[in-house]
Amino acid sequence: MVIDGHNDLVLKRWQGEEPEHVRLEDAAAAGFAGGFFALHVPSPHPDAGEHDLWSQPFADPIPFAEAAPVADELYDVLGSLPVRRAAAAADFEDGVVTAVVHLEGAEAIAPDLSNLERWYERGLRSLGLVWSRPNAFAEGVPFRFPSSPDTGPGLTGAGRALVRACNRLGVLVDLSHLNEAGFWDVAAVSDAPLVATHSNAHAICAASRNLTDRQLRAIRDSGGVVGVNFAVTFLREDGRFLPDETTVEDIVRHVDHLVDVMGIDHVAFGSDFDGAGLPTELDGLRGLPPLVEALRSRYDDDAVAKITHGNWLRVFAATWR
Repeated sequence: MVIDGHNDLVLKRWQGEEPEHVRLEDAAAAGFAGGFFALHVPSPHPDAGEHDLWSQPFADPIPFAEAAPVADELYDVLGSLPVRRAAAAADFEDGVVTAVVHLEGAEAIAPDLSNLERWYERGLRSLGLVWSRPNAFAEGVPFRFPSSPDTGPGLTGAGRALVRACNRLGVLVDLSHLNEAGFWDVAAVSDAPLVATHSNAHAICAASRNLTDRQLRAIRDSGGVVGVNFAVTFLREDGRFLPDETTVEDIVRHVDHLVDVMGIDHVAFGSDFDGAGLPTELDGLRGLPPLVEALRSRYDDDAVAKITHGNWLRVFAATWR
């Protein structure tokens, strides 16, 4: 069974596009039991494309009044998919695709948090404070290579209040896309395991979106998890978009590094399916079984089970009320 830390199938469907990676008819054969289904309000400026990722400007903020109705539309798209929604770790099982309702960027949350509990009632169980742009709560990292993740200020007062409210409700707080100052602010405020749903090792690929070893150790010490991102530009040492020259072994190399720094109990998958350019050989959900087999050449069955699903289930159980 594979539980995955991030996919953008909902955004693809909202944009009227067919998915490239998350073809749900492939789920059973791939052992895909679901995971985090992102509700992401996209920035209005044109996407420069994966090959120009590092030349994209920092995205402009999106006001709550503009983001909220789009997030509602995305939520409706998720509701139209043949998946069930997770409220407890026990909801995940073989042969059923289960979705964690995840806001990627908190723009759809009112700055005074007045609609947060309503979102929780709708099934929200994971929230990323930011995508790679500023908002009322924090500042994301612009896409830069090479670059430290230390690119701007930390959480606002509203951001700290949002973290505390998520802790109280039992909503997982996602650190992916958050800059380093914001990361350390969350670490100081939160009483839940620290989680980065789709991030990689900065020591291997010096992209602003990846996590330093110091950040990885903090996640380990909190009992948290990092989901390894399959995006080519966050895997490669040179940061280049070369999908035909990037392989499953590049993913395994990041897994190995995270295991070396954090231990086997803190590493999982966070594919970024349908949200990024992936190695050509991966081919979406169909590439999961070969990836799992590649891990079996390095790790025993218990370790592989932790990476593929067990570590996510542990964090769900520790975080959700």
